[in-house]
Amino acid sequence: MNSGVGVAVPALREMALNGLRQGDAALAEQYFARLLEQVPDDAEALQFVASRHLARGDISRALAMLTAAVKAHPEHPDLLHQLGVAQTVAGDLAGAAASLRRCVDIAPNMFVARLRLGIALEQLGEMHRALLAYFGAVNAAQAQGRWMSDDTTAPGLRQAVQHAMRFIDAGRHRTFDAVLEPMRAHYGRDALSRVEACLAIYLGERRAELPDPRQKPKFLYFPGVPSQAYYGAERFPWQADLQDATAMIREELQLVLAENRPFEPFLGEQTEEGLKGHLRSSGEQPAAWDAFFFYRHGDRFDEHHLRCPRTSAVLEGVPLVRIRDHAPETLFSVLRPGTHILPHRGVTNTRLVTHLPLIVPRDCAINVGGELHEWKEGRCVTFDDTFEHEAWNRSDSTRVVVILDSWNPDLTEVERMAVTELVETIGDFNRASEVAVPGG
Repeated sequence: MNSGVGVAVPALREMALNGLRQGDAALAEQYFARLLEQVPDDAEALQFVASRHLARGDISRALAMLTAAVKAHPEHPDLLHQLGVAQTVAGDLAGAAASLRRCVDIAPNMFVARLRLGIALEQLGEMHRALLAYFGAVNAAQAQGRWMSDDTTAPGLRQAVQHAMRFIDAGRHRTFDAVLEPMRAHYGRDALSRVEACLAIYLGERRAELPDPRQKPKFLYFPGVPSQAYYGAERFPWQADLQDATAMIREELQLVLAENRPFEPFLGEQTEEGLKGHLRSSGEQPAAWDAFFFYRHGDRFDEHHLRCPRTSAVLEGVPLVRIRDHAPETLFSVLRPGTHILPHRGVTNTRLVTHLPLIVPRDCAINVGGELHEWKEGRCVTFDDTFEHEAWNRSDSTRVVVILDSWNPDLTEVERMAVTELVETIGDFNRASEVAVPGG
């Protein structure tokens, strides 16, 4: 048998890999070891030989080899992951947590590394950081179709994954319920009962019983309030002043349009392929849904307020939803000719969406829950966007409406305060877990 003496590095690598393909780990180790004699910092060889030392229980040699490997390749996530495993076995939990943290910073989708980070942090007694790591691990895995069941979980990880899921369930309940406790103490449990039910539904502890099958919030369902597609203007006394300002707002809009400066695509910069599930064109021009934001996700667009000062003043007088990093969202919504916004749903029924139509050509409409509405300039329409809805402009000119969000009028002031605190805490938690979820 050729021992590898005098053999070029590519050939040694191929012989090692061939050993792996044949299921002969010892042969693969032999050739990788010979390769390391010629290239001592080869990442692939270091990783494999170290794994063999680790499997034999030779922790000190594995640690020495992996420490040297990471020094030579500080941005190599697989080496950092393996070093974290070796440090865990050696009892160096702080070192393991540091290595695994670096690993997932470089490669966020390495969900097994996130799981092992959670294990190390839990053993260190850092329970909240462990909770964040576990939650990030499970979400990253499930986003890739893993850890959905025993069949999609490696046998050697099943016990750890099941533990992580139990840890997550208890930890998230504890974290979010703590937000409500001061309000319970101040306002009484009855005042928070619907918010508690809302949280239980969000956490999967209670089944949502939606009275209307057309309604399906993507993020947060608030029970115990009427379920309807549209809401009458009588529920929103502030709409009278908004409607009275239509001509003035339209005047500022027309000045902005006359500047001929590009607006921001409402859905962000996407390829034509990426927009297929969201927009469709019925004309020769590509579909386009553009926005001139005054607020988005709670962030204020100061320049736009300065360019439209009277519109800004009117909007600031509206009781908008204000939730850090989430709301308000107010804008001129510009739907170009021939554009169809395809059916979609919003995130929560705790707030409603209002349109103030400014420029409405013929053949423009919105459909909420199967109920058609044709915009009328200067007349607000308010709807629950957790009902599937779509909108279109089948004319040959541009349609523009103001879009804003306000609280569902069937929530009490205490409930609005509680939902604000709860959504902000959920958002903070998801960001700290490095998880992207609807409304989070």
